[in-house]
Amino acid sequence: MTVRLRLDLAYDGTGFSGWAAQPSLRTVEGELSAALATVLRAATPVSLTVAGRTDAGVHARGQVVHVDVEPGALASLPGRSDRTPEEALRNRLGGLLPSDVVVHRVHRAPPGFDARFSALERRYLYRLADADAPRDPLRRHDTVWWPRSLDAAQMDEAAHGLLGLEDFAAFCKRREGATTVRTLLEYRWARLDDGVLAATVRADAFCHSMVRSLVGALVAVGEGRRPTSWPAQLLHRSARASEVRVMPAHGLSLEAVTYPPDSELESRAEAARARRERPRAGDVDG
Repeated sequence: MTVRLRLDLAYDGTGFSGWAAQPSLRTVEGELSAALATVLRAATPVSLTVAGRTDAGVHARGQVVHVDVEPGALASLPGRSDRTPEEALRNRLGGLLPSDVVVHRVHRAPPGFDARFSALERRYLYRLADADAPRDPLRRHDTVWWPRSLDAAQMDEAAHGLLGLEDFAAFCKRREGATTVRTLLEYRWARLDDGVLAATVRADAFCHSMVRSLVGALVAVGEGRRPTSWPAQLLHRSARASEVRVMPAHGLSLEAVTYPPDSELESRAEAARARRERPRAGDVDG
């Protein structure tokens, strides 16, 4: 019987071809799996389950992973030290992982925990420096420089019209057999103290390219090319809207993943695995 561990980590996505392991490409999963295999002396790559599979160039401050390990391999890690096996694993990973990946915490997962399916929500941040914001070269890897001025108030107003349980097919790159129905819990725009425009986006889950497409739709509003009602009108589309720009990846960061109390982890995972459908007109929640 294996022991399930939860790993909380962060990474700079600049030098990675995304999270998911791919042959001949540098990925976050590839680096972490290889480091775990070395520490645990595993004969084969260690299998990981992640809360959110970020694309190439996307960063993370609050990524969550679970991994199942052999109890004996875990127990041997502290050696003669008084560290817990989990502390020993975190320290050893710190010595093996490249500087653009950091594991902040390792601990035993409670029963029923699944890094992907037990999650209640994911929160992303998108940073955008428009023509009215200063260009900070020290933030060039996590902030998109935009050549035109943007109206933050108009963008924020339009964002509110996208909230709720909807089919976001117009904002997603569809994957075979996957639903595009999601619950968008929060979408807001604000100008930060440094002048940068920041979008906060929270949902129960996201489909491929959804956040960057949501940002692209609101940029069109902020430039005055589209009315504030336009993004919500796209929710009636059953296929991707080609007129919506997918914004650059490097402005996006996974900030946090939220989970329910331990007693609800298993039921949450079961509910998340069920295929979601958009409510039809006249449907009533019971």
